[in-house]
Amino acid sequence: MKPVALVYHPIFIEHNLGPGHPETPDRLKAILEAFKDLHNDPRFIWPEPPEAAPEEVALVHDPRYVDWVRKTCETGGAFYPALEGQLAPVSYSAALRAAGAVVAACTKVWDGEWGGAFALVRPPGHHAVRNSAMGFCIFNNIAIGAAWLLQNRGANSILIVDFDVHHGNGTQEAFWANPQVSYFSTHQFPHYPGSGAEFERGQDEGEGATLNAPLEAGSDDAEILSAFNDKLVPWADARKPEILLISAGFDAYEFDPLSGLKVTTEGFRLMARILKGIAEKHCNGRWVIALEGGYHLTSLGENARVFLDEIMNYS
Repeated sequence: MKPVALVYHPIFIEHNLGPGHPETPDRLKAILEAFKDLHNDPRFIWPEPPEAAPEEVALVHDPRYVDWVRKTCETGGAFYPALEGQLAPVSYSAALRAAGAVVAACTKVWDGEWGGAFALVRPPGHHAVRNSAMGFCIFNNIAIGAAWLLQNRGANSILIVDFDVHHGNGTQEAFWANPQVSYFSTHQFPHYPGSGAEFERGQDEGEGATLNAPLEAGSDDAEILSAFNDKLVPWADARKPEILLISAGFDAYEFDPLSGLKVTTEGFRLMARILKGIAEKHCNGRWVIALEGGYHLTSLGENARVFLDEIMNYS
């Protein structure tokens, strides 16, 4: 049995956007606490990821923006309004390492060395656009991983599923005209960042490769699972992805302070079951999870653990 990798580096804890910021290191500490027994579980490995090379980040981001982040952090950091927080001296290295974690996960899972991977990363990524940070995100980790597979592994069909309460505008933008990357998102709408309407479906050759399933505030397990079963599953059947990449934002949780959705822990478990089924049917069992949001600290670890347990054990 191939090991499942829990990809982590201590620098993810060092990154800090400022006092009282909701995207706090305590988020990842809560998940690590919920996963601590897995250090002794032979099904898992805990590899330390490399930093992504700037040219790998530039598969998605403007090299001038990447260099600006480097210089800003090297000169002491600065408040960055689009990030909604502080770029600290360590933030550039943390962001490179987060992108590197997802690239490593995509590579090892694609090559069959790992049976799956959960990139336990900060900063998150799915809001970051080509020329700017946005919404707590510096570099778009999941998009960089997908772009790397397209360029270096000859991938023809990648499915990204994003269930963060906030729409992954940066990921959608990165592949807006690319038919090789299918982007599916459930999210509260209207809500930050304002994108993710149902009519947003891509353009040119990428027309139809984006599928948004916006949910009204107050939507619960029934609504999000209906989107997965009635929209995502048949769409995946049509798209026939070779690998499943998951932007896992646990802020759709019913008590999350940044959410108006009402997804329960059981809802996350059932979502993982559906996603595992897609991976088994179409992707030769290949799945990679990248951590995005989730700000209810007392539930975040449990929700992440339940999701991981279910995506591993369902058959």
